[in-house]
Amino acid sequence: MKILLSNDDGYQSPGLAALHEALRPLADVMVIAPEQNCSAASNSLTLWRPLSVLRSGNGFYYVNGTPTDSVHVALTGMLDAKPDLVVSGINNGENMGEDTLYSGTVAAATEGVMFGIPAIAFSLVDKDWAHLADAARVAAEIVAHFLAHPLAGNPLLNVNIPNRPYDELHEWRITRLGKRHPSQPVVAQTNPRGEPIYWIGPAGGARDASEGTDFHAVSQGHVAITPLQLDLTHQAMLPALREWLGAGHRA
Repeated sequence: MKILLSNDDGYQSPGLAALHEALRPLADVMVIAPEQNCSAASNSLTLWRPLSVLRSGNGFYYVNGTPTDSVHVALTGMLDAKPDLVVSGINNGENMGEDTLYSGTVAAATEGVMFGIPAIAFSLVDKDWAHLADAARVAAEIVAHFLAHPLAGNPLLNVNIPNRPYDELHEWRITRLGKRHPSQPVVAQTNPRGEPIYWIGPAGGARDASEGTDFHAVSQGHVAITPLQLDLTHQAMLPALREWLGAGHRA
């Protein structure tokens, strides 16, 4: 059994090291991750310059690029055979609701699915590592369950783990994505030359945290497992769009 492991916080992230250690008893694990923190890199590929791949003292490979670059390079230029699973994380902070569109953690997993490999992204809610070992234990249990009971169709699973001790975590819940308020305003500053600069503001709060969402499950202490898909087609809108096109349209 072979697992390709990546992340978006960089190859020196405590979350990556903890997850690697937890997964080692389950499979042969190869690690390839970004050289630097690439949070919110989404699915970006580096096409304007070549990429370098180096190996650190602990055996992890790292790329001077994005999370997607890392998985892409591994699958198309480094591995002799496809891994059985792509795993990403553990991220330093949640990836719920619209976070998944920006998330480099989810993007690394998505790249695996685009190559026909099932993938799981793991995130630890709250930006500290207080209960990282507990989260890594849960992640290994989920991976072990998946390997023992694989799902058809190369699924993409997004997992958010509450930042709690293991004994205080409740059962796993299958959830849908919740929704957030829009992000808070940018933080405006001035650089040393007197020019305006802007920091992207914090993410907004939860707008839909109703029962069944990832936000609700995590708030109750449950591990939230949300299936994602790559098809962005708005299926329900197709009939209305066809009617709109036909209204006064000259074929």
